Amino acid sequence: MSRDVQCDPALHRSRRQRLLNLLGDGVLLLPTANISPRNGDVLHEYRPGSDFHYLTGFPEPEAVLVAWRIDQRSHHSIMFVRERNREREIWDGPRHGTRGVTSAFGLDEGRAITDLWEDLVELIPLDGRLFHTLAADPAFDEKLMASFARARSQHRRVLLPAHPALQDPGPALAGQRLIKDRAELASLREASALTVSGHIAAMCATRPGMYEYEAQAALEAAFRAGGSPRNGYPSIVASGQNACVLHYHENSRRMRSGDLLLIDAGAEVLGCTADVTRTFPVNGKFTEPQAAVYQVVLRAQLAGIRACKVGARWDSAHRACLRSLTKGLVELGVLRGGVPRLVKQMAYKPWYMHGTSHWLGRDVHDVGGYQSLEGEVAKMPVGSVLTVEPGLYFGKRDKSVPPELRGIGIRIEDDVLITKSGPEVLTAAAPKSIAAIERLMQR
Repeated sequence: MSRDVQCDPALHRSRRQRLLNLLGDGVLLLPTANISPRNGDVLHEYRPGSDFHYLTGFPEPEAVLVAWRIDQRSHHSIMFVRERNREREIWDGPRHGTRGVTSAFGLDEGRAITDLWEDLVELIPLDGRLFHTLAADPAFDEKLMASFARARSQHRRVLLPAHPALQDPGPALAGQRLIKDRAELASLREASALTVSGHIAAMCATRPGMYEYEAQAALEAAFRAGGSPRNGYPSIVASGQNACVLHYHENSRRMRSGDLLLIDAGAEVLGCTADVTRTFPVNGKFTEPQAAVYQVVLRAQLAGIRACKVGARWDSAHRACLRSLTKGLVELGVLRGGVPRLVKQMAYKPWYMHGTSHWLGRDVHDVGGYQSLEGEVAKMPVGSVLTVEPGLYFGKRDKSVPPELRGIGIRIEDDVLITKSGPEVLTAAAPKSIAAIERLMQR
């Protein structure tokens, strides 16, 4: 079975029920992601929409979920999907069809996607509530509004609103997805293990004279061999000065002895992704300046991880990392003065310009709010997962830092599960101490 298919009808039904209980009376309308053309008649690899996959487990394109609550324990769900088509299935692969979504995925009804717009008139009353996120797909919304217009025109003698009362289900769904259930945690643990194996494979394979993409090949070969169908995001494989480009994606430079190599990559398993960064010497041995900067970043990361506690502000790791990094910049001779004052002045900003953490799950930058509309900072709940990824980036031509530090870019990132007993680092098995990295690479 495809690694995109997480076939657990009871699990997905319980997810839908929890969401509908949060939303209340009304109809949920949720399309999956669209197919994206690459060029000519070639398509980009398809991945179902994260919200849609979370609630259904259904991997195919051209699908729409319609569901509503009956009571606190039951609901009715309909999936509009592509019908079986022998000729198209020869070219594109098998389809589950309208029967398959009920037998394999536990939906109450399967209907043809070609009937969607006509059937919505029957399923969504104009004087009711519709849970749907507008503007995510303007073309879909245009057809939706046209359906409402047709429905209203059929009842000209009755005073009806132009469309149902619209409510965005996104905030409720994001809050639900923020807390990982048992299946998601299992997927995240597997994705983390595969990601660790990929980073280790890249460390073992990397040698001076190789191109960045060769290290990438070793990394992603381990992902695929372990069962990951795709990366959670494009791999960053950045050597030398390229490590100072935060979202570097060319991965084409030939690596030299004395370079550091920064790899930021994660494997996806059953819709969930890990997100790990490791930085290591291409020749297997850190120079003294590289080691000094590396220790500063590692010390900051460990401080950030320790700050990941239940009920703490979600940015607690960031604050801890800033204090530690700023202290390290003073020790490296880059900054002068007292650490509290330097932090308040954001004196670190030229060399540490990004945040330290983001939620992680089905998306690499996963759903979940960071503050309320009133500006209240979100807290870390049990079952949430976030990254801790401090770094320092000294440009090759940065004359404000000592010459020996120029051209050094370092980031260290792990994935942290918030538990009642403290932070659990899901990706801890990826070597990150200087001794562990050098020992691995000298084999």
